[in-house]
Amino acid sequence: QVQLVESGGGLVQAGGSLRLSCAASESTFSTYTVGWFRHAPGKERDSVATISWFGGSTYYADSVKGRFTISRDGAKNTVYLQMNSLKPEDTALYYCAARKGHGLANQPKEYTYWGQGTQVTVSS
Repeated sequence: QVQLVESGGGLVQAGGSLRLSCAASESTFSTYTVGWFRHAPGKERDSVATISWFGGSTYYADSVKGRFTISRDGAKNTVYLQMNSLKPEDTALYYCAARKGHGLANQPKEYTYWGQGTQVTVSS
């Protein structure tokens, strides 16, 4: 069982930055595909960014391209989401999720393990 713990959320003004972290209990975390999702009130849980095993490939939702960057540190078993130029519409509960294997995946149902989420609030 892989445990994921998100951190780094908070309250920030529009135009500001935050870096989210997703730390895993699994020593072979580099062999997992990891995705960041967000869930805003009244909306579905949407994919934000995905990184394949060993960081070979990445995916970004159109709404965050050019502003968010996903990366991973194999030695620390951690995946990051650097969020710049934040907008009020980025406000949501952000989750990281993981699945064994290398293929990029953007649907929540494709992921096996989930963290508890970290709240990001962007004020205008």
